[in-house]
Amino acid sequence: MAISIDSAIKFDLQQNYRRYLNFLDQYGAENDALKNARSSKVWIVALVLLIFALASDFFLGASAALFGIFFYRVVMAWLEVRKAEEGREQAERWFSTKGFKFEGRILFFKEDEMLEEPVDPFDERIYK
Repeated sequence: MAISIDSAIKFDLQQNYRRYLNFLDQYGAENDALKNARSSKVWIVALVLLIFALASDFFLGASAALFGIFFYRVVMAWLEVRKAEEGREQAERWFSTKGFKFEGRILFFKEDEMLEEPVDPFDERIYK
């Protein structure tokens, strides 16, 4: 399969490739932050304080604050993951309209079913 790409889309192809890689890295980092927020043990402390809340309003307030912190961190991390995922999907759709697809971080033509010839958007020889 001879690789040739119209030189009119060279700039857009390179810029969107960089954007895709940026969104992919951002998605990985934000997904790790979400896992970290979910694995936080703050909710356990809040639950223990809730037990003591039967005797004091202070412990009830402290428990509510800790639950609030826990859920705030989870929700904010989830929103960042969705934002990065949406950007990545938008870049994938752009490449799909131009006849490309991604396998991980590697760009291929859609017609390349065996994934034998990766496309390097920064190689000047592929543009006609």
